[in-house]
Amino acid sequence: MSVRFIGANPGMTVRDGERLLAFASVWRVDWSERGSGLALVLWHAGTTKVVSASPELGGWLAEEFTRHFPEVRGQQWPDPEVVDAPVAWHQELSVGLRASAADVTVEILQPKDRRLVRDETFDLGGTPHLLSTVYMPCAVGMLTVGGTAVTGETHAYLADAEVWCTQSDTR
Repeated sequence: MSVRFIGANPGMTVRDGERLLAFASVWRVDWSERGSGLALVLWHAGTTKVVSASPELGGWLAEEFTRHFPEVRGQQWPDPEVVDAPVAWHQELSVGLRASAADVTVEILQPKDRRLVRDETFDLGGTPHLLSTVYMPCAVGMLTVGGTAVTGETHAYLADAEVWCTQSDTR
């Protein structure tokens, strides 16, 4: 088994009924095949944006991981606009997360529960991965893009102590 990623990946969706309005995936990469750093991946209004001071790392996270998440499955995933900019990250697992990058701010607050999640066959574009994470659903999620709040029904969560592995060394 090969470890590909160690870190955190909080996220949130904003919906209008069944219709997805936005999905934000915030990454803290403590170690990965592509280095370490922070990134924010946003799917919103049919566009995809990646903000990171390490654009190669951010692009890798968007294409190898985020685009295959169930939250955006079935959505068009255009080539991301990649913005080379720092990500500000403040997280306290008892309180929540505030991350901002370029013109995007994500706030995920009031964890309601904490549980270990392990998925031995998480499909990332046809490649099964072992995913282990501490998942914390949260009561509050707020997303601002370009100074405007994206409003709707939110589902927000913290995900920390996250590890992604391939099932074998043959990739």
